[in-house]
Amino acid sequence: MSLGERKNRSAKEKEVLIGLVDLYLKQGKPIGSNTLKESGFDYLSSATIRNYFARLEAQGLLKQHHASGGRVPTDKAYRMYAELKKSSPEISKNDDLFLSSILSRETKEISIYFQEAVEAISELTSCAVFVAAPRFDQDFIVQIKLTGIDERRALCIILTDFSQIHTEILYLPKKVEKLSLKKLEAYFQFRLTGLDRPKLNDAEETFAKHSYNEIVLRHFVSYTNMQFEDVYKAGFSKLLMHSEFHDPAILSNTLALFENRESIHRILKDCFEEKKLKYWIGDDLSIMAPPPFYMSVIAAPYKIHNHTVGAIAILGPDRLPYPKIFGILEKVSDYLSKNLTKTMYKFRINYRQPRSQAIDVKQKDRNVIGLTHQSLIEKKDD
Repeated sequence: MSLGERKNRSAKEKEVLIGLVDLYLKQGKPIGSNTLKESGFDYLSSATIRNYFARLEAQGLLKQHHASGGRVPTDKAYRMYAELKKSSPEISKNDDLFLSSILSRETKEISIYFQEAVEAISELTSCAVFVAAPRFDQDFIVQIKLTGIDERRALCIILTDFSQIHTEILYLPKKVEKLSLKKLEAYFQFRLTGLDRPKLNDAEETFAKHSYNEIVLRHFVSYTNMQFEDVYKAGFSKLLMHSEFHDPAILSNTLALFENRESIHRILKDCFEEKKLKYWIGDDLSIMAPPPFYMSVIAAPYKIHNHTVGAIAILGPDRLPYPKIFGILEKVSDYLSKNLTKTMYKFRINYRQPRSQAIDVKQKDRNVIGLTHQSLIEKKDD
């Protein structure tokens, strides 16, 4: 066989492979030669298609569950398909308008903005979604709510100006009635605003001062000691829409990856450092999750002031509409980059990233000093 004939056969094999993957992504069932022939390959005989199938199977690109059944793509085939389609992402006008309506909204409530973003992406992709974000400064505590857990513990719910929610456990020296918790909560609010000082007896005042300082300092240490990006997640239930995750073992492994902070950090860090769209399909995830692998992760970076600061990722089955996913992630990246840059300028907000990433030390120190001043606003009262 001449070089030209080999190239022609290779091109035909690739064409058949891409056609089979396209059809399998739509139907989710093994593809036989007759099915492929009736789906745009009527210029090839069924026997010729079966020959191509056999060669593609020998190359590890197709597999067959039963001797007389059709073929399905392997992880290797999905990766080849994804690489080919990465340069031609697709997005519908309606999907673009939906993303624009969510992601082009300027707001100081950054936490809500990111959560709305992951919910929107999950809605369009029917996948689990996570977004890694830097930490935004000039934030401060606006409210501390208390609710009793048991006789010796209360849950402190800390709400910030950027709509961040943090929690701490406050240990109580003795049984505290609900009324006392309300008085303690009122004292916290007084310390934050300087308004409406509650009437407390000496013992209550002493405990209230100690508790306020304890909670605020814990929050301050947690806020400044940033080891990982802040991660926003959504879409657990979306995974159940895919037949691949009806197997409890596969679903369990997938959720384990989704909940593993270090695995998520590793995926998003790779995307962040390479500053480009990346994907992990099937056994690409073997270093992060146990088999079986019927899942994929696709991630895209986004920027602030032309500097890459985070990444968006979706987690779903390996049978994904890759061109659509690529199109959605590219649009999300574009909208996030533009809108967050505008938000930083408009509200004069700075941001910081984990210590493992390069940051401006002088700027970080200024931010820490500012946060300390805002958090401990009434130290003179102690």
